[in-house]
Amino acid sequence: MPRAGLSEDRVVEEAEQLADEGRPVTLAALALRLGVQAPSLYKHVAGADALQQLVATRAKNELADVLARATVGKARADAVDALARAYREWAIAHPGRYATTLRAPRMDDAAEVAASNRAVQVTFDALAGYGLEGDDAIDATRFIRSTLHGFVTLKAAGAFELPDLDRSFARMVAALQQSLANWNAVTI
Repeated sequence: MPRAGLSEDRVVEEAEQLADEGRPVTLAALALRLGVQAPSLYKHVAGADALQQLVATRAKNELADVLARATVGKARADAVDALARAYREWAIAHPGRYATTLRAPRMDDAAEVAASNRAVQVTFDALAGYGLEGDDAIDATRFIRSTLHGFVTLKAAGAFELPDLDRSFARMVAALQQSLANWNAVTI
């Protein structure tokens, strides 16, 4: 019989907290945190790999929700600005969960694939105002994600010591907006 108060959701929530605190997400660490023996966690998750995948799927869904709420009703530059700011804020607030969103989904996990697709679709929707579809939307999504990830990662690593970080971020977003507005002018 599962321990009272423990469920898959509770176990995964604690794993998310461990990740965001910068601690290793292991079954042993999770069991210690929850006050149970590690084998009892198998009643709720199938093992360490399954736990990591559950954390990743939930993180991708949460990020997609945050981005969708930020961009709803916005188009073009306003949508990109809202998406960029929401991405930055969520990634910085949830560094452990953010790290799990970076890898491509396991194609044999329908829930993780769907979660990844949701986040990508929000970006595609933001790009629709620029008339970007198909390969152009894919390339532009990679451009946005790479740019934002670089900024967030450098910020988290303490690489930005000079003043006016928000001004630099705003300028970066403005450069993204200009690039997207002139996307078809770029030849490859």
